[in-house]
Amino acid sequence: MDKVLIRQLAIETVIGIYEWEKKLHQTLLIDLDMAWDNRLAAASDDYQHALCYETVSNRLIALITEKPIELIETVAEMIAQCLQDEFNVPWVKVVVMKPGAVPHATSVGVEIERGRI
Repeated sequence: MDKVLIRQLAIETVIGIYEWEKKLHQTLLIDLDMAWDNRLAAASDDYQHALCYETVSNRLIALITEKPIELIETVAEMIAQCLQDEFNVPWVKVVVMKPGAVPHATSVGVEIERGRI
């Protein structure tokens, strides 16, 4: 299986359950593994057959920043659903990290997989 990867996509957004969190922007770091058949793009050297990581990144930034969200679990599900519905990605692994959320941890996060390989 081929994959297209995006690592450490930084998204500044309003995220959290506490009132003080709802008044500021925090950074989420997103890692994506997306199943994608790269053979046609590689053989033709044609961008139209590739899963464009810039287009995906820009869409996810717009999605996650359009309104406040309370849970990183919600962010992960929104991302997976968007990738499957809008980009026809058959399988995706999404990791959402929230740096600084817990005082004695560098970061906390969730990881989900959706679809079939």
